[in-house]
Amino acid sequence: MKVYLLFCILCLMAPFGYSQLQGPAGPKGDKGDPGSVGPPGRPGPRGPPGYPGPLGPPGARGAPGTPGPPGTYLCQDLFGNINQDLEALKRSTTRLELAINYDFVRKVGQKFFVSYKEKGSFSRAVESCSQRGLELALPQNEEENSVLSRFFDEVDKTAWINVNNKKTEGKFEIDMENRPLTFAKWGEGQPDISMDTGCTMLSENGVWRVTHECSLNAYIICQL
Repeated sequence: MKVYLLFCILCLMAPFGYSQLQGPAGPKGDKGDPGSVGPPGRPGPRGPPGYPGPLGPPGARGAPGTPGPPGTYLCQDLFGNINQDLEALKRSTTRLELAINYDFVRKVGQKFFVSYKEKGSFSRAVESCSQRGLELALPQNEEENSVLSRFFDEVDKTAWINVNNKKTEGKFEIDMENRPLTFAKWGEGQPDISMDTGCTMLSENGVWRVTHECSLNAYIICQL
């Protein structure tokens, strides 16, 4: 009787498709609606720096600052020395431009000896240099004296130098501007102070001597 009832129940369930066995998976359904936004995640690692952006326009000019303290004496001395050097360079350049116009030019220290290699009397020599705004040459040390003594040619070997030619005005110990001589290279027995008037020559060996024949022709060398 029990077996019969169980059989009847199974027969009644068969038409409705009920089965205890799992069937194959059905087709994939449509995509559902997005869910709500979740909480922010943790920050990621820092990336490398990007390329610099374009240069922006200049900003507005700021207000003037307060005056600074006075400079130190060191700076003042430094700029003072620079200015002095520049002025000395300008003077030297100007003198060089004047000097290169001559046939003979020799620079010794800060001095230039110049000449057109002309000859004349002592008075003519003084006048010739003065007309050009120069002075008759006068060595003030052994180096200058040696340079002038190498000026001469094979025949004429004397040049006038700027020593005062009047015994009564200083016994040949001052120049034509009445300035004391700071250097001299007199020959033996010179200067000859027995002469009231005499003019001083430089010879080829660099020795100075006084002659009363101031009208002699000797080289005219000026200095600037």
